[in-house]
Amino acid sequence: MFDLELKNKVAIITGGSDGLGRATAKRFASEGAKVVICARREEHLMQAAEDLRKETNGSVLGMKADVCKAEDCTKLIDQTVEEFGGIDILINNAGKSAASGLEALSDEAWQEDLDLKLMGAIRMCRGAVPHMRKMGGGSIVNATTGAGKAPGSLALPTSVSRAAGNNLTKSLANELAKDKIRVNAVCIGLIKSAQWERRSEKGSLEEFYNELGNKVPLGRVGEAEEYADLVAFLCSARGAYITGTAINLDGGLCPVI
Repeated sequence: MFDLELKNKVAIITGGSDGLGRATAKRFASEGAKVVICARREEHLMQAAEDLRKETNGSVLGMKADVCKAEDCTKLIDQTVEEFGGIDILINNAGKSAASGLEALSDEAWQEDLDLKLMGAIRMCRGAVPHMRKMGGGSIVNATTGAGKAPGSLALPTSVSRAAGNNLTKSLANELAKDKIRVNAVCIGLIKSAQWERRSEKGSLEEFYNELGNKVPLGRVGEAEEYADLVAFLCSARGAYITGTAINLDGGLCPVI
């Protein structure tokens, strides 16, 4: 296995206590990175951090934060720098699925979605970039979805906030390239996560995923570890010439590249 050169890199992963974020934290910690995960549920977050330390024998800290709150983002950045001396990597992973039609959505629902998925990423980037600049460079990965490129019916407000996330990715990649800070997006399709598990209700989770997989050209739902592997690669020395991209990780589901 080639060395990703992530050892001792300082990585913040928002929404890191479950699903894709947790899998990513595990991948980074296994590579020797110093990992900070944040989430809103403190007890669950701290348990996840403890479990990850045991699983990887690595450095994983849990810091309670809600990226919808500017003060929480500032505190998370400051505490990370105080603990580890800088920031090399930021994974804007926090988010949740929201899909409905125009008339069913209130102003409050729109604002909540944009605040979590777009403004959360903006706040975290704004706080982390100065520290990455001091480190001589860094890497940011924004989690978005294929709906941000090719929205379907009844995909609001997520399709709009994720389109904005893709635009933010390209804009920041152009702006920060001179600082050797790379910015990419991963457009997630149907990938196993705690959100999907909650939707399966009391039926067989395997049957639920098999049914979802029928919608995917490759015939299956993705694994959280496949997301984590891609994110780790994008942040690694092996991905050093990749910036400004929005990569579909969806088994071919998105109709556009």
